[in-house]
Amino acid sequence: MIIFGTKGYLYQLAILTLVCGRCGNPAAHTLRKHVTKFSLFFIPLFPVSTKYTTQCTFCGAEERVTKEAADHLLTQSAAGQGPHISAQPQQQYRP
Repeated sequence: MIIFGTKGYLYQLAILTLVCGRCGNPAAHTLRKHVTKFSLFFIPLFPVSTKYTTQCTFCGAEERVTKEAADHLLTQSAAGQGPHISAQPQQQYRP
């Protein structure tokens, strides 16, 4: 008997200050990475899919972003003050 399946992992990459595309408020957004891995006998072997999302902490709206956009947001965060709420001027982000 072979036991296999998938398991999801959620990684919080950064918290950024952006203007929300839904509510229009400058608020903190969490940048998250969702990875689904194939597992065999409860051991995760390789990733099947990877998705990046941002979620507004004010209204809860979640938007899916591309890997390139997520990398761009991470480099902007790292150039500022690290992976936390930045004191930089707010920037409008719409994928």
